[in-house]
Amino acid sequence: MKIAPNLCVGLAGVAERLLFRTSSQMGIGFFGYFLILSLFFRTFLSQEPNTDEFFVSDFLQQMGLSSSEYNFTSPVCSWKGVFCDRNGQNVNALVLSGLGLSGLIPENTIGKLTMLQSLDLSHNRITGFSSDFWGLGLSLRSLNLSHNPIDGPLPSNIGNFGMLEYLDLSSNSFSGSIPESFSTLSALQFVNLSRNDFNGNLPDGILNCKSLVSLDASSNRLNGTVPKGLGAVFPDLRFLNLGRNEFQGGVSDLSGLKSLTYLNLSGNLFTGAVNTVLQKPLEVIDLSQNQFQGHVSQVHFSSSLDWSSLVFLDLSQNQLSGKLFDLIQAQYLKHLNLAHNRFSHQKFPQLEKLFHLEYLNLSKTSLIGPIPRQLFSQLNNLKALDLSQNHLSGPISDGGGVSNLRIIDLSQNNLTGEIPSLLLQRLSGMEKFNFSYNNLSLCASNFSLEIFNSAFFGSQDNCPIAADADLFKKKEHRSKRFKLALAITLSLFCVTLGLVGLAFACRRKSKPWTVKQLSFKEDPNLSGPFSFQTDSTTWVADVRSATSVPVVIFDKPLLNFTFADLLSVTSNFDRGTLLAEGRFGPVYRGFLPGGTHIAVKVLVHGSTMSDQEAAKELEYLGQVKHPNLVPLIGYCLAGDQRIAIYEYMENGNLQNLLHDLPLGVPRTEDWSTDTWEEDESNVQNVLSAEALTTWAFRHKVALGTARSLAFLHHGCFPRIIHRDVKASSVYLGPVMEPRLSDFGLAKIFGSSLADELTRGSPGYTPPELSQPNESAVATSKSDVYGFGVVLFELLSGKKPLGDEYPDENESNLVSWVRGLVRKNQASRAIDPKIRDTGSETQMVEALRIGYLCTADLPSKRPDMQQIVGLLKDIEPGTSH
Repeated sequence: MKIAPNLCVGLAGVAERLLFRTSSQMGIGFFGYFLILSLFFRTFLSQEPNTDEFFVSDFLQQMGLSSSEYNFTSPVCSWKGVFCDRNGQNVNALVLSGLGLSGLIPENTIGKLTMLQSLDLSHNRITGFSSDFWGLGLSLRSLNLSHNPIDGPLPSNIGNFGMLEYLDLSSNSFSGSIPESFSTLSALQFVNLSRNDFNGNLPDGILNCKSLVSLDASSNRLNGTVPKGLGAVFPDLRFLNLGRNEFQGGVSDLSGLKSLTYLNLSGNLFTGAVNTVLQKPLEVIDLSQNQFQGHVSQVHFSSSLDWSSLVFLDLSQNQLSGKLFDLIQAQYLKHLNLAHNRFSHQKFPQLEKLFHLEYLNLSKTSLIGPIPRQLFSQLNNLKALDLSQNHLSGPISDGGGVSNLRIIDLSQNNLTGEIPSLLLQRLSGMEKFNFSYNNLSLCASNFSLEIFNSAFFGSQDNCPIAADADLFKKKEHRSKRFKLALAITLSLFCVTLGLVGLAFACRRKSKPWTVKQLSFKEDPNLSGPFSFQTDSTTWVADVRSATSVPVVIFDKPLLNFTFADLLSVTSNFDRGTLLAEGRFGPVYRGFLPGGTHIAVKVLVHGSTMSDQEAAKELEYLGQVKHPNLVPLIGYCLAGDQRIAIYEYMENGNLQNLLHDLPLGVPRTEDWSTDTWEEDESNVQNVLSAEALTTWAFRHKVALGTARSLAFLHHGCFPRIIHRDVKASSVYLGPVMEPRLSDFGLAKIFGSSLADELTRGSPGYTPPELSQPNESAVATSKSDVYGFGVVLFELLSGKKPLGDEYPDENESNLVSWVRGLVRKNQASRAIDPKIRDTGSETQMVEALRIGYLCTADLPSKRPDMQQIVGLLKDIEPGTSH
């Protein structure tokens, strides 16, 4: 039995007074009764106040742990994750990672542990600090708060920890500048500030941390230049990662980092030459996605610099020129990416002695001449090869060394001859292959039309390069075959049309989702492929064993989830757990072990990225966090499929809430949209109809959605273009806050799906993308247009297409509302349900904001930051 400490102290005082009076009456000595009282309370209470045991116990219980999880009656030094000094008197280390601790660190708990040296609270749901937390002071040596949702500025009190050696604040939502008080942390050796929202310069105070061995500030919004003298003051720095920020300027100052072995400056705005960096004996160099320029011919990987230590080199997507440098001494190189630069025309570099090479990307590097025969015969460890967009000519060698190859892209060259039979045999086991836009011939015809069109597409006249002799007969034979094929096609079309009509009639008579579809029910440990079929989609996860394919959950990296777990939680992707079939693929519902409610989106279109590239992009999207975005909490790469795992949004989406009755229940005709569709009995109508039909709620949805897009456009680097903003992309979170979904997914598929998504969804497509135009590109202003349509929906209660509009000759929502605004009759468009729930002036102003967003010319549309400001000016409760 446990009693609150304050109550215990009060009881002790009362009992003491009673015993004193009794002792006076009965002649019993006071000290005898005091001894009895002390023994009683020592037995009755589990911890004494103001002890380390008390502080730790109080912390754990206030943060959500119960006595069923911790035996608080046992000695504190025996508790899980609690470590004491040799005498067992003081707690000097707490390792409480992944326990589900939630909320602010309470006052008068662990901040009172005066001898604490190491604190690990990572992978929890901690949101902030107590005031006495910063009083831990000079005793603290190691602090790990990574993978928590802590937001706001990092307090300058961090400078109190003057003896701190290890600091990990990664994967939080810290914002603002990095405090200058870092200058007092002179003992720091390892610092990880990655995957936050820090901005501004890297503080000069960091130069006082002269003991640094590792510094990771990647995936933030840091800008400016690297502090001068950085290379001179860190003699022991071995690991430096400043990737995915907005740093500018040159990198000559880094040449003084004598101990450096790992350098990542990718995804910034660095300029100038790279020679000073490349002429250092590093193990990992990633300078990709910058603006480095100039000739690289002066770079020589000589033996005197011991380039045998180089394992990873990525200089892709820069503006480097000249001829490729000699890599012959980099004998242990595994990853080489020089793609998309401005190199001079040159023959294929000598790489045949790089026997450990696993990844080679020389796409768009101006290569000419043949592919060396030794490339396939000697590089037996090669797993990914991309030589696309060059000027390579001649035949492909016999492919004798491609047994480990998983990805090959030779498209957009001038290669000739037949594709070697051995290489063709290996293609079925590869993740990706592409030989399109060459002059190749193909003697095997066992590929589907879809594969022909995607991987063997012809030259600029768009003819397939299939070279089976039977496919190229005389013209008259082709004409006869064409007529026969046309007749068969028309017959099949008529039969199919009849069957579709019959199926539709039957479907209208049945309740949604009442019939279960046959699904995969075999042991998930058996060999693949695993095939799952939904109403309109069949997808195959070609994996050897379901238990061998990992599932990555960002907040729980140590839990060994696999594809087998996804099979289990979705009932083997049974139709009963199917929520939606959208443009990316089917979406299923499930519960992870531990109770996390998830939505599993299977991206079935066939990504053009390698597994490594897709994983990197999904990891990045998992770091993109905002209160108005649906969180991506994990992913799985299963065969050709990329599976995105999201936090489940139980309150449905805006399209359902606006246009479907009862609330949250989708109409039959909306089954094909990207919505979390549920059985009617499972819908949770958290929001009442009265709340939905208010101006205040609809403004809240509009403002939250605008903030999410403003964050994607202006708060992410590189910026994220959504490409398909619509009402069904806006979900309602646990407390009915708007959250935008599906951001960033188009990039994973490459150009094919991106081109399709560029057009947007009917009713939301901006004018510049509505006409066939190969040069049309989705931009942030395309998203602005889609948001404007959603704003019109919120104010009018009408759909973009298909609704009846009061004015004649109006076929869509945008033209109807824009016409009313031009005639100063915008109030006619206001939904009658909300007209009397707020200021009509504010609602009309919101329609005018939508008018600006849907301007025909993209240049006349405001950006999302401006839209957020305009919407805040008309927030309900403010005067206008």
